[in-house]
Amino acid sequence: MSGRCEVCGDPIESGGGPGRTASYCSAACRQRAYRERRRTDGVPPARELLTDLGDRLGRVRLAPGTAFHADVEGLTPRFAQLRRLAREAGRERERGAGGPEAEAAAGADPEAATGPDPEAEAGPDPDPEAGPDPAAAADAETVTAAAAPDFVTPAAVTKSGDADFAALFESHRRELRVHCYRLLGSYDEAEDLTQETVLRAWRAKEGLDGVGNTRAWLYRIATRLCLDFLRGQNRRPVPYEPVPGMDSGDGPPPPRMPWLQPFPDDQLPEPAVPRHEPDEQAVAGETLELVFLTAIQRLPPRQRAAVILRDVAGWSARETADLLGTTVASANSAVQRGRSALREALPGRREDWSAPATVPSAEELALLQRYMEAAARADIDAMVGLVREDAVLTMPPNPFWFTSREALLGFVRPSIDPASPLFAGHWRHLPVRANGQPAVAGYLRRPGTSVFRAQLIDVLRIEDGRIAEITTFEPHLFPAFGLPMTR
Repeated sequence: MSGRCEVCGDPIESGGGPGRTASYCSAACRQRAYRERRRTDGVPPARELLTDLGDRLGRVRLAPGTAFHADVEGLTPRFAQLRRLAREAGRERERGAGGPEAEAAAGADPEAATGPDPEAEAGPDPDPEAGPDPAAAADAETVTAAAAPDFVTPAAVTKSGDADFAALFESHRRELRVHCYRLLGSYDEAEDLTQETVLRAWRAKEGLDGVGNTRAWLYRIATRLCLDFLRGQNRRPVPYEPVPGMDSGDGPPPPRMPWLQPFPDDQLPEPAVPRHEPDEQAVAGETLELVFLTAIQRLPPRQRAAVILRDVAGWSARETADLLGTTVASANSAVQRGRSALREALPGRREDWSAPATVPSAEELALLQRYMEAAARADIDAMVGLVREDAVLTMPPNPFWFTSREALLGFVRPSIDPASPLFAGHWRHLPVRANGQPAVAGYLRRPGTSVFRAQLIDVLRIEDGRIAEITTFEPHLFPAFGLPMTR
């Protein structure tokens, strides 16, 4: 049997066994359909807007000025949506369509009107190749689907009087987001699943009295949410394909990860003081470098989770096995296979990838400054001296890639040469930190315009005093880095 996904239209293959036919091809499509049914014309309900605004207001940074400006600008669309809902509610009341019941429903939990989505509550379809998920039964006991608002934030929890729960989650929010990011490689998806973690934890908060280690409990929820998400995705890096008409260099194609996104260093958790318990060791900036993320994304999801829990978060074999719903022997086997695969994929310059990334040296900072200045001057000759001959450039999610300095600069030259018909405009750069690596945020002023607009984030890997790799990302995460979209 087969069908088509109600969201994206992709075919759905069925094993032909008993039970209802799936309506969606992945957990992502199921979630999207569920959320869209809870919205009107793409505008979230008033209650969701208010809780989201409360959470965002609580996270507004007053300094530096660029961060304050970016945070406030990010609030504008939500206020506009709220005003629209208020106007529509006013018109309904004037037409006499409101009534006490309708007015009460407008501020109540949307689930009371629509009812729960049975497929969303059921979770993603099982992975036929992975076999039955032994963690599913334990997860159902740990995370109960009690009645609760569909959109819960720490700000909303605080307003409802559960300040202790809000404080508990907020104290672990940053490290949970980093944990999800390591598993997924995407900042946006890590943010979404961290939010989903607080929702699941809120629903199960009545059972907190019986939880001995709340941090491990939150990690368990977040990890299983990530594994559920990955179960419905085809997330294995594959080599880049040749681009017709483009010289990509003579090196082997690098692995392609269209979902890869950078992670701002200023959102990392504070390093913890190591304790005797394995799951309370430091989990700050280590293993966020893009070369490590690319390597670990090659592992199957459960093997990936086992390696991260053991070698990054410092969990014991028993704790890892309990979380994954398997035996200690099976968890240890997954870790050993994962370590072996990582040793083959990672550069040999670092032996211990669980150690925190080093602070950039004065030489690296000077190299970064020269890189920005050369780009601003459109000085290709200066760039030649900064980049290794075997340098690699990738641009996720775009399909372009280069594996030599000659090919890389051959691609860049026409866009920064004012005499070229392909001249893109003039550049300005700001230094930032992403994934424990030096990076620059690039603003471009196109010909005939007067404003520098956000264009890209370049994350650099430096080896032996030269740039060995550049990963160029699109600009939509500028606000996450505290950067304005124009200069």
